Amino acid sequence: MTQLSRHPVADPPTAPEREKTGHLLLRAYAVLVVFSALAHSFWYNLAGMAGAAVLLGALTLATLAIWLPRLRRSRRTTPFAWRRLPWLGLAYAAFALLSLLWSAWPAATAVTWLLLASATLQGLFLADALTWRELVRCLEISLRWVLGLSLLLELWVAGIRRRPLLPNFSDAPADPDPHWYWVRGNLLDGVLDPGRVQGIVGNANLLGILCLLALIVFGIRLADRAPSPAVRIVWIAVAAFLLLRSGSVTTLVALVAVAGVLCAALLIRRAALPRGRTPLYAVFAGVAVVGIVSAVLLRERLLALVGREGDLTGRGDIWQAVLERASTRPVAGNGFASPWLPWDPAFDGWILDHGITVFHAHDMWLDVYLQLGAIGVALVAGVFAALTWRAWFFAVDRPRWDIRADRPYQAITLLPILVVAMLLVQGLTESGPIMLWGWMLVTLLAFKIKSVPLVDVGVAEASAPERRPLRVRRG
Repeated sequence: MTQLSRHPVADPPTAPEREKTGHLLLRAYAVLVVFSALAHSFWYNLAGMAGAAVLLGALTLATLAIWLPRLRRSRRTTPFAWRRLPWLGLAYAAFALLSLLWSAWPAATAVTWLLLASATLQGLFLADALTWRELVRCLEISLRWVLGLSLLLELWVAGIRRRPLLPNFSDAPADPDPHWYWVRGNLLDGVLDPGRVQGIVGNANLLGILCLLALIVFGIRLADRAPSPAVRIVWIAVAAFLLLRSGSVTTLVALVAVAGVLCAALLIRRAALPRGRTPLYAVFAGVAVVGIVSAVLLRERLLALVGREGDLTGRGDIWQAVLERASTRPVAGNGFASPWLPWDPAFDGWILDHGITVFHAHDMWLDVYLQLGAIGVALVAGVFAALTWRAWFFAVDRPRWDIRADRPYQAITLLPILVVAMLLVQGLTESGPIMLWGWMLVTLLAFKIKSVPLVDVGVAEASAPERRPLRVRRG
């Protein structure tokens, strides 16, 4: 007989399951890997070439030591998604290795291919070992370290040291070129004519693009209602400040492109039916064409507004020299070399900028054409085309694995397409997307979207949920 009772009939509440120590250590190691990739030049400026090489080798061996046993243990429960590997990216890496057979600079090809292989390995490892939320959290923590240390180093050089800092804390020569400095100490300059800041990475353009990546990641975490929103707003302000002080025109253009892609994705999400997307796509195409044509026609005026010359600060001469050398072997290229090694005779003194040998072509497409010819350009184009296609529909389609089609969108799914937009714009004036952390992110996102196309769904996404503060209703 049913009786009225004041005692609850549900199971008593229990504490959430705690994460294992091993997984916490794995996440901490992932942060170290991502930070070291993003701030690779920091280790070079701090510990020199030998120190940076030792760290890279140690991280690569550590990843193999961690990942291979994990793959062996998980064969029965969650088999590795071999079919979901980013095969076009792996084909590019294999063709780069094959270029040793005809390379005009075989030593540089061998050394730089090890860098490419390490970046590819780390990208695959991170995509397999971490869930989508853990990846975004890992990026956030790593970028906080980059921005925080950059701000502290700039403050120390400008406010305490009060003179520029050379790499490896070397003694300054009698009349050094400002481009030799690790940090110039411009953080506390006047408002009317502030100098550019370089941060721990020692390069204003690199710092700017990392700040844009930070704005993307921090913004997504904020939209995802992650804990501590006030702290995250402070970090967004720090990233915006350093982005402006870096003075990178490429980053500003990438910021506009990312904002445009974000608006387009959000508008597409609002379309109730698939046929409602067609007119939106037509409008987006028209706006893109008008924007590109206007930028080309008004290039001189736009560059003058930001204090740049028509040749994009000497990049025109670099591109011309690269095209002249690339035209000698247009099909398979001269051999892989990303970045260019300044001590190799083929690059030493070839193209100089303020007395410093240039490390890359300042355009990823020209760089690939120089190294791997038309075949390499086709492979890289395929990599980015496939990634862009998957990232776009990962962002604009509702999560669905059954007949239900009204599940809410998630902010995390915007991350890949925004990062791809940023990398594609950066690749017009820099070669970063095809080497080091840029290539690591490309490999990571390409593999993750293919292997885990849904957030928080499936065995691969099974992990302890992020703890959120309890909300208690009063009254």
